[in-house]
Formats: sequence, C-alpha cells, structure tokens
Amino acid sequence: MSAELSGFRRFLHWGPITALSIIKCVTLTTLYMNSMWWPPNESFAAFAHQALFLLLSTLATFNYIMATLTGPGLLPKQWQPKDPKDTEWLQYCKECEGYKAPRSHHCRKCNRCVKKMDHHCPWINHCVGWANHAYFSYFLLFSILGSLHGSVVLSCSFYRGIHRYYYLTHGQAHLASVQFTVTSIVMCILGMGLAIGVVIGLSMLLYIQLKTIVTNQTGIEIWIVEKAIYRRYKAATYDPFVYPYDLGWRLNLRQVFNEECQKYGEGIEWPVVEGCDQYTLTREQLAQKEEKRARTRVYKCISPVTGRWLPIFSQGWRVCVNAPCTDEPRIRLQPDDIIRVTRFRRHWLFGERVPPEQEYTRMQEKRQRKVSMRGWFPRRSVVAITEVPDSESSEDIKPVKSTSSNGHTHGKQQQRNGHTKKYM
Repeated sequence: MSAELSGFRRFLHWGPITALSIIKCVTLTTLYMNSMWWPPNESFAAFAHQALFLLLSTLATFNYIMATLTGPGLLPKQWQPKDPKDTEWLQYCKECEGYKAPRSHHCRKCNRCVKKMDHHCPWINHCVGWANHAYFSYFLLFSILGSLHGSVVLSCSFYRGIHRYYYLTHGQAHLASVQFTVTSIVMCILGMGLAIGVVIGLSMLLYIQLKTIVTNQTGIEIWIVEKAIYRRYKAATYDPFVYPYDLGWRLNLRQVFNEECQKYGEGIEWPVVEGCDQYTLTREQLAQKEEKRARTRVYKCISPVTGRWLPIFSQGWRVCVNAPCTDEPRIRLQPDDIIRVTRFRRHWLFGERVPPEQEYTRMQEKRQRKVSMRGWFPRRSVVAITEVPDSESSEDIKPVKSTSSNGHTHGKQQQRNGHTKKYM
C-alpha cells in the first residue's frame, strides 16, 4: 500500500500535472474539433482517422505513466561489489552510504544513486535511467506523433471555421461544418499552439535521446568521455580513450528496447568491448576526480548570499545576466562561511560550503540537510583564502572548528573495509 501511495504522490508535482494537462488539453480539443471537421460516423476512413489519434494519445499517456511509476532503477543503499577488492575502482557515495556501481550516479533531487542515470526529468518527477529509458523514449515518440496529428486536425478545423461564412455564401455549405463560439475558438488556438510546441520541443529531446541510445551513452557519460579525450589531448597522450559500452548501434538499441537485454545484469554489470572491463569507465572517473581536487580552491564569504537564481537586488544586473544556464542549485551563504570551489566563471563560482563544527554535528545526528550545501553563488561575495593540497578531497566535507587558531581544520579521511572512501 505504501509503495502505491508513493507512486501516486509522484504525480502531485508541477511537472506531471503540467505534462498530463497538456496531453489531455490537446486530446480533448482535437476530438471536439474533429467531430465537426471530419465526424467519425461519416465514413470508415473518418472512424479510422479518429481511432488512430486516440491510439497515439493512449500510447503516449500509458508510456508516460509507466516511465514515472517504473522509475530508473535505484541502486540499493549501502551497496558493495561482490569482490571487496573492486572497491578500489569505485566511488563512495556518502549519502547512500555505499559504493556507486558502474554507470550509476547520485541524483541530488531523488537523493539516491540511480542505475545508468541519464538525467533527472522534472516532467516525470523522476530520473530517466536503466529501467524506464525505453518507456520515456516511447512516450516522446508517441507524444510527437499524436501532437503532429492533432495539430493537423486543429489547423484544418481552424481554417474551416474562420471561412464558414465564405462557404455559406458561395454554395459550399457542406464545407461549413465547423462552427466557432468564443470558447471553442480560444480552445482551438490554445490546443493548436500546445500541439505545435510539443512537436518542436519533444522532437529535439527525442533526437538527443536517440543519439545517446545509438552510442550506448547517457547524458552524463557523454560529458565524462569529452573530459577523457581532453585530458589525453592536454597531456599529449597518444593512447586514445576507448568507451567500453559502445557495442554497435544494433546491440546498443537492443539494450534499451529489448526487455531481456535490458534486464541483463540488473543494471549493475554491462557487456563491454574487447580490451575493456567493468571498471574501465570508473577508473577514468576517479582520475578526473583527482584532477578536480587539484583545481579546488578555498574561498571565504564576505557578504550575504541569498541563494536566489536571479539576485538582482543584492548582486546587480550584471551578475544576473551572466547566471549559469543550468538547473543546478544555488546556495545561501553568510559572512565567514568557508566554501571549497571546483568550478569557476567570471561572475559565478560553484562549490560546497564547509559547515561549522556545531552545525556538522547536528547534521550527522539528524542525518539530513534542510538547505543545499553545494551549488552556484556570485563570485563578488567571496574572497580567495588558500589552495587546497592535492591530497585533500573537495567533496569530503569536514566541519570547521571555531576553537582552532586558524579558524578551520580538516578531519582525517574516513576509511571503510580497509579502503579509502572516494566521495561523490
């Protein structure tokens, strides 16, 4: 019962409510206008025409619901590989208190590690990953086809409706079947706009999804591969990086759209190309994390940061105009807060706040965070303090001791099962 209630609650979010409202608005408006433009009881062709539209709408709704309820496939908390020695090649997730399986990533919004995570989609209020990638792709396809069908019906109905007087005065009364009222013409224009918008927007998204599926990559892995290629170019390394999961477009498609292949390894083990193993990509991720730690710098907040997306009143228009185009969070800061920064832009920085010791203790006791600890903030509100040694991890947040002479200290690196934890 609790699982069903949890699935139902997932629809109580602006994303699913908006998506389902658009689908139903286009569907009902199209059916109403089609009943005047080409009534299904007029001929078998008219009946088949409306039946096709209803089929596309039903398939889009079904796959949408399945993508939301099925979910991407969550990695069990405190997960560990069968062989403890393999933890050497895996990252440790402090939120899930376990290791990340190959191709798994932690979603901050779901607060869980997700198998073969592609991205978090607000429209289904869930991640797109190993278990629901096919449902999500089918939803995009049938939504595009249904909206394209609906836009044709609504456009033709709109044309017939606004030319009704012409047909009546020129002896073509059989074409004057569409009769508008104020409500119906508004609904027709609105439905037509939504249908065309869905076709344009989801076509771009479907193209991106098919591009990743054909190469057997996720949106996150595309970025990892780009950084891997750049790392070798920068180091003048002639040994190219081989992406381990690209098996050819036919087998890549089968991994998503074939149910038996999709269940292979339960989203943890994956077929790889010759010369690679299960940890080829995870080793590359660890190497990139090491370089990220080397780039980490420590900053101190000198003026309050509101954490708003467009802090025009506190930071000015220049900072707002140059805000990062990403859905990553913004964080709130107070003077004297310490932040470890890993990404740098001219007007914005991305980093993680190091909590004071008392706050850190409360967080450990409650095992939750009420405010975001990691995100973007304006550069003008902080000043650089010092560089972080290469051995320090920018993502292993440790408390700031208020009693120390220099204002902060770093605890010992935690270990588990004899292996150093590599934090997300």
